Amino acid sequence: MKLEKKKVLVIGSGISGIGAAKMLKKHGAYPVLFDENEKITKEDIEAKLEGDKDVAVYVKELPKEVKESVELAVLSPGVPVDTKLCEELKQRGISLWGEIELGFQAEKGKVIAITGTNGKTTTTTLVGEIMKSCNPEVFVVGNIGNPYTEEADKTTKTSVTVGEISSFQLETIEHFHPAVSAILNITPDHLNRHHTMENYVKAKEAITLNQTKDDTCVLNYDNEYTREFGERCPAKVLYFSSQHKLKEGIFLDGEEIYMTENGTTTRVMNIHDMNLVGMCNVENVMAAIGICLSAGVPLSSILNVVRTFKAVEHRIEFVATKNGVDYYNDSKGTNPDAAIQGIKAMSKKTVLIGGGYDKQSEYDEWIESFEGKVKKLVLIGQTREKIAECAKKHGFTDYCFADTFEEAMEICVETAKPGEAVLLSPACASWGMFPNYEVRGKIFKDYVKAIEE
Repeated sequence: MKLEKKKVLVIGSGISGIGAAKMLKKHGAYPVLFDENEKITKEDIEAKLEGDKDVAVYVKELPKEVKESVELAVLSPGVPVDTKLCEELKQRGISLWGEIELGFQAEKGKVIAITGTNGKTTTTTLVGEIMKSCNPEVFVVGNIGNPYTEEADKTTKTSVTVGEISSFQLETIEHFHPAVSAILNITPDHLNRHHTMENYVKAKEAITLNQTKDDTCVLNYDNEYTREFGERCPAKVLYFSSQHKLKEGIFLDGEEIYMTENGTTTRVMNIHDMNLVGMCNVENVMAAIGICLSAGVPLSSILNVVRTFKAVEHRIEFVATKNGVDYYNDSKGTNPDAAIQGIKAMSKKTVLIGGGYDKQSEYDEWIESFEGKVKKLVLIGQTREKIAECAKKHGFTDYCFADTFEEAMEICVETAKPGEAVLLSPACASWGMFPNYEVRGKIFKDYVKAIEE
């Protein structure tokens, strides 16, 4: 679709919305930026636009004449596709694009796209670093915090764009076409937004919507949803597995990673040759190896980066040892499955901080993973009573409530003994107490660093 002279409604004024408005203007469109959040003022949005008066701004309510004059709508990831406004636009035949779709309109190079319930940020960051080791033109974009629209115009025929793509962003793609895609895993998450597991799975699978057998999709053989999807995936499939010796693909056997291709098995590396901890990160590394091999990167170049790569901030991140206690920041553990991986990575008795915003998750498997590891559970936020009830049901009663995050930290410092660990891995989103998981993780780290020895 040509954007020039089109009146385009941008819904949402976060970094994605601002990036979309700026890109639209650059391409000769007439952007209209709208946010119905009653706490945001027109002046707030105009400040984000750095005084650009060519972008029309509306807050709280969109005039009927403006609504009826737009030719395309671009949604920020946080805007559900089933709002009243979106439904009205769809009835008029207006396309609803996400910021990822808009960015792709200007893409000139190769695209690698990574999704999954857990592991996206670590895998995307690692893939980005591997690609940068052999290509000076690499852009890492998407759900990782860097809007695609801010980088898309910089791409060239020889550049590579590596995107972390969320299910919210995948709901609004139309032409987006990665040469290499990956679905790392699918477990229940965001059901308050997607309503059903079927809808959530469908959104994840959409990453391959425009792929063909000339493209590759890297899939987790151990995950029921992704393994089954491999049988009907439109792209060529490359599996990875931490639990099965694959006849074709990348797999873990003991402490060694192997790759089998056309019947020939090759040793890749020992898992102790990397800095990352936990089985989840072994799987992330195998996925990254598969993605980068599929993108044409030599194995030796891949391994050079993997061996030196450090954990992504807020993902099972070692913070410090204070008074003999190890502190780990896993604030990005925003759903039960991600938080299970955090617990699995702990090798010591652990005092755990859990709870937060309710995304309609179930916590049974998370509680069951405590066995022999979690010494005490300190609960915060909206979900604390729900989690406590689930814990009692499974016979885990060593929990307590904290009204503030600071109180939770005080309890942890008092409870954890030398040789033990404190882990922030809440199994819930941060909203309500914090703007996002990054702020939650930063406050945790600041508190830890301030502990007196």
